Amino acid sequence: MTDATLDTGGESPRSSLLVQDAHTKRRNRAEARFKAYGLIAILIGLFFLVVLAVSIIRSGTPAFTKTVVDVEFTLTQAQIDEAEGQLFKTAAYAGFFIDALKSQLDESGMEVGFDEDTIDRIIGKPGSTIREFYQANPDRIGTPVSFELAASSRVDGYFNGRVTRESMQDSRFLMAADLDLVDALAQAGVIRSSFNWTFLTGADSGVDNPGAAGIGASVIGSFFMMLVVLFLSLPIGVAASIYLEEFAPQNRFTDLIEVNISNLAAVPSIVFGILGLAVFIQFAHLPQSAPLVGGLVLTLMTLPTIIISTRASLRAVPPSIRDAALGVGASKMQSVFHHVLPLAMPGILTGTIIGLAQALGETAPLLLIGMVGFVARGYPDGLAAGFMDPNSAMPAQIYTWAARADASFYEKAWGGIIVLLVFLLTMNIIAIILRRRFERRW
Repeated sequence: MTDATLDTGGESPRSSLLVQDAHTKRRNRAEARFKAYGLIAILIGLFFLVVLAVSIIRSGTPAFTKTVVDVEFTLTQAQIDEAEGQLFKTAAYAGFFIDALKSQLDESGMEVGFDEDTIDRIIGKPGSTIREFYQANPDRIGTPVSFELAASSRVDGYFNGRVTRESMQDSRFLMAADLDLVDALAQAGVIRSSFNWTFLTGADSGVDNPGAAGIGASVIGSFFMMLVVLFLSLPIGVAASIYLEEFAPQNRFTDLIEVNISNLAAVPSIVFGILGLAVFIQFAHLPQSAPLVGGLVLTLMTLPTIIISTRASLRAVPPSIRDAALGVGASKMQSVFHHVLPLAMPGILTGTIIGLAQALGETAPLLLIGMVGFVARGYPDGLAAGFMDPNSAMPAQIYTWAARADASFYEKAWGGIIVLLVFLLTMNIIAIILRRRFERRW
């Protein structure tokens, strides 16, 4: 037996694991470049996200503030009797307001001339507001009362910087000379900015009154629609997913259903709006612009998303769970409902909340069934009215404001976007919390 040696015909190449060769260096450089590209892509995405967030906040913040005029005065019973005896009663009350306003300016040492027309352009019609107050509160007669009256939208824009002396033109809504009175009121502390609760609690107003416009009624409409979507899409979507994933036989019919579900998830939302208009309103004769109809349309739109996410959650449960349940004598239904479904519930709830968030931001289907912004004039009277009475939704209200010519409505639209984003972020945060709370790692 002899030793076998390998003759290489020359010296063996000298190499070491501690020294990188040329190929390894090229591979490491390529990996470093790929990491740099990924980091640059993330930074670019974050940059545009920050720009978008700053633009939304900067443009929508004025909607949450309003300009008000604070005037305190006392009306006696004799003055009220005198005003009620005149032909133009609100004009008499407006005269009392002007006298009180001039007194406050005189006390501040400012002398600015103005008349009733100037007050109408700056504040509106204060006479009717004051008269309604004393009719509703006769016990306040003879006592000092502080009135907080909202300024016009153009005066509010002047305070927000949207309207300037150089850019504005005289019109029946505001004149350049009126800004002298506005500046004097600001110096005297009579006019100021305050938080606009009306924007969060009010309803849509006319096209000539942007200061009184609010998104509160549309929030209620979206809430009732989401209730319809939740109570219909969750049981139907989960039941369909369980059948297709656990019980349905694999044949051409089920393959056709799965392909159609995937295709429906990619159908534009406006198609579902046309379907809802034809089926629920024209055929079933359900009330137009009702949150019930909007919820039914959005249910059809979100069902494919919920079914796909639920099937993915059921498929993520290891087959050993099913085999173990069947091995100890459980039936197929018991193994699914007692073992598989509870383990897949975090993913199911997450998919459902994401589907609801998608439905909350849809506009096109709602416009086709008549849920435009101006139909939401107030809050519903009860639970049944919340589902059946005409109402709007937040996306439709935002669209209506953005389509109007007044720049103040444009600010309202940005403010509505902020409210909508708060709801969407809240729903997504809930989805993340549910997933982390109930998620089981295998």
